[in-house]
Order: sequence, then C-alpha cells, then structure tokens
Amino acid sequence: MTIMELRAVPNQRDAEPLTRRERVILSNLDEDVTLEEIATKLFVTRNTVKSQVRSVYKKLGVSTRADAVAFAREYGLRAS
Repeated sequence: MTIMELRAVPNQRDAEPLTRRERVILSNLDEDVTLEEIATKLFVTRNTVKSQVRSVYKKLGVSTRADAVAFAREYGLRAS
C-alpha cells in the first residue's frame, strides 16, 4: 500500500502513515503471541514493542489489538 493509499483510509487522512517497523509490529499482532514474545522475535525489549503498539493504535485510530488487526485486514496493511 502506498503512502497516498494509506492516507485515503478512514481515520488516516490527517495521520502519519505507518513506518516499516510499525507495519511489522501490526503483522505480529495478528498472531496469538504476547508482547514479550514479539519483542524476543524482533530482538527488542517489551517496552519498545509496547511503545510501537501504542503508536500503531494512535495512527489507526483504534484502542485494542482486535481492532488493529481488523483494520489491517480490511485495508490490506502488511509488514513489507
């Protein structure tokens, strides 16, 4: 998805597009894993993942993991 397409997504018109790392975090949220497990997989701390998850939620205009995953599926957001 291009930056322009991402900006056209509802709740995203005035927001910043997701960074590559945020897209990686978002794709990992789709799995049934803890933040600690995501952190271990990405070689970062749990607090780093937690901060990145908050940033993703804010940019997508959601407040839960389920909402973020649903948003990503609906709009085809991917890690690459």
